[in-house]
Amino acid sequence: MKSYILLFFFLLTFSASRAQNPFEAPKREMRGAWIQCVNEQFQGMSREEMQANLRHQLDVLKAVGVNVVMFQVRAEADALYESTFEPWSRFLTGRQGKNPGWDPLAWMVEECHERGMELHAWINPFRAKTKGTSELSVQHPYNLNPDRFFKYDGLIIFDPGRLENQNYICQVAADIVRRYDVDGLHIDDYFYPYPAAGQPIPDDLTFQANRNGFTDKAEWRRYNVNSFIKMLYQTVHSTKPWVKFGVSPFGIYHNLTPTDRIPGSETKGLQNYDDLYADVLYWINQGWVDYVVPQLYWEIGHSAADYDRLVRWWAKHSGNRPLIIGQDVGRTVRARDLNNPTINQMSAKFELQRQFPQIKGSCLWYSAAVVRNEGNYAYELQNNYHLTPALMPLMPFIDDKAPRAPRKVKKMWMPDGYYLFWTAPKAKSEMDAAKLYVVYCFERGKKIDLNSSTHIMAVTPNTLYKLPYEFGHEKYTFVITALDRLHNESKPVKIKVKL
Repeated sequence: MKSYILLFFFLLTFSASRAQNPFEAPKREMRGAWIQCVNEQFQGMSREEMQANLRHQLDVLKAVGVNVVMFQVRAEADALYESTFEPWSRFLTGRQGKNPGWDPLAWMVEECHERGMELHAWINPFRAKTKGTSELSVQHPYNLNPDRFFKYDGLIIFDPGRLENQNYICQVAADIVRRYDVDGLHIDDYFYPYPAAGQPIPDDLTFQANRNGFTDKAEWRRYNVNSFIKMLYQTVHSTKPWVKFGVSPFGIYHNLTPTDRIPGSETKGLQNYDDLYADVLYWINQGWVDYVVPQLYWEIGHSAADYDRLVRWWAKHSGNRPLIIGQDVGRTVRARDLNNPTINQMSAKFELQRQFPQIKGSCLWYSAAVVRNEGNYAYELQNNYHLTPALMPLMPFIDDKAPRAPRKVKKMWMPDGYYLFWTAPKAKSEMDAAKLYVVYCFERGKKIDLNSSTHIMAVTPNTLYKLPYEFGHEKYTFVITALDRLHNESKPVKIKVKL
């Protein structure tokens, strides 16, 4: 508990520590964290206990600069939300199909938005049963249509080669996007199952019945996943154009060999292209994803999958979509820096990540490790790498029109202090509406430069900001801008204040 108190103490001393630290973070950076349910961290909790747990996680994540949460809401064709398609998850109550009496997704959307954070609903598309699940609800899709699935290594998998499964999963995704104010739909690395030694995937009958002109089964499987990704992307954007679709694949696309015609990295591990039949680069090049988060969980210098080499490889091949690096907090803080074994690899990884303009941020595996401040990771985020708030990366391929500027900016004393107030700008459509506001502060004589992160005081959903008033002797210029759902930024509005 003591470490959490320290985090919030340093939040209060934000301005002072920022002035002393010369390291400037990018103004725009996706800073994500995954909150998963499959580790059973919530199972059996009461509503009050789970909300307290999540509220605490969100408070710490906000304090350390995280601006988007990937919240797992569908782990095995189940739901951490009110669904007419699939049963309630056992990861809530301990038994699949049992109603917990509240809607975690709806609650999380509200809590994240109150903190100025995005919520991306994270689903596992094809996995229908994990190894640890011993009982499926009578309403579970497998019990309703068992012929549409195959069993593999203790799992049950929606057969990706069956079009009705692709359509069904897209219906589930559309239902989430339509009914909840999520900012993104996020999927991870479960396509065809991870290979188990000596166990072939039992999809011969599907291949024979629906070859789609293919004679090579591997090419056919990649075609099935490609078709699904395209369908899911179109489903998300046709439902709500502003909702981002992101994919977090396994960290190796393909191991390079001397005769290769497809891009490969100098690695020796499981492969998206060959083993999971996930042609991630094709999706990027076709524009079927809005951001990609390869899970680069290894250490710098790892013998089979060197983090340094993989970061450089993905930066070279990420195309015109934001590349976000999936970081493993625990492995990072346990690994020794190759040049200075007295420290861990956090510093080296961040410095490497920020060398490449193609890399637009990182996503942390996983939230609870950050909240526990493992290896001082949270402390370093707050006091070094995430010292100032960040806007999300631009996505002009979705929308590039900025909202109008805030209106009627004024300063006013209130019973509890000195405030800036403003009014939301008018908007013709949801895409143009202001959802957040950026508050900048410039000392007297400082040039107004909105391209730098160093003067950002807050990114807030509110139309007010409490000023850090001292004695009223120092002059400052505050600048307020509006952000729409895609973080396009309006023209600035200035106001001079004495603090």
